[in-house]
Amino acid sequence: MQFAPLFPIIHRILQPAFPSCVWSGNRNTKAIALTFDDGPHPQYTPELLAVLDRYSITASFFWLGACVNRNPSIAKAICDRGHWIGLHGYDHRSFPMLSPIELKDSLEKTQTAIYNACNLPPEKVRDVRPPNGLFTPKTLNLLQQWKYRPVMWSVVPEDWVRPGVTEVVQRVLKQVQNGSLIVLHDGACGGQDVAATIQLLIPQLLEQGYQFITVDAFWRQLETDQLVIEHSQL
Repeated sequence: MQFAPLFPIIHRILQPAFPSCVWSGNRNTKAIALTFDDGPHPQYTPELLAVLDRYSITASFFWLGACVNRNPSIAKAICDRGHWIGLHGYDHRSFPMLSPIELKDSLEKTQTAIYNACNLPPEKVRDVRPPNGLFTPKTLNLLQQWKYRPVMWSVVPEDWVRPGVTEVVQRVLKQVQNGSLIVLHDGACGGQDVAATIQLLIPQLLEQGYQFITVDAFWRQLETDQLVIEHSQL
């Protein structure tokens, strides 16, 4: 069974319930974020990177520490191009299944792998997307306590079950809107199709007038919006 039709409903329920996470960007700005989970992969990620290079698109990658350790040169190539880097845990275990010590160790081991591959210090890699999108209020409290920033999603075309490139593209185009945070995968599950998917998707999104920005830009938008709200309440 595929759950793609349910993700927009889940998003509408969870976004207001967990406002400390970034779920999307500014709805008044025609800017979106392409994000990729589960890499870097020795074959699929370079294929993806070639398409991003072709269109001069800057994206955001949420890496597994084990994959970074296996593919440090690919990780460095992504980082050198200015793509935004986040954490996805060390080995894709769901965060609620981990003890606080195990969760902290998973994140810190991933930061260390990224530092060794890319020379990015841990304080520069603080965005975290939970594997499988699974989290609890306790998970978020721990992330906040440890100074991480939780990143979620607004468009999830379920590419990891490989419904076909055309179907994934259509799911994204049907849901995309200003501020969309789109989740795709360049790892073992779904990465086989990722380059072909964005090769079809990016030109259509550009034609619709969308600008591609990073998750970090979404955080800056949220901070600006909060300052405006606070100022208006003075």
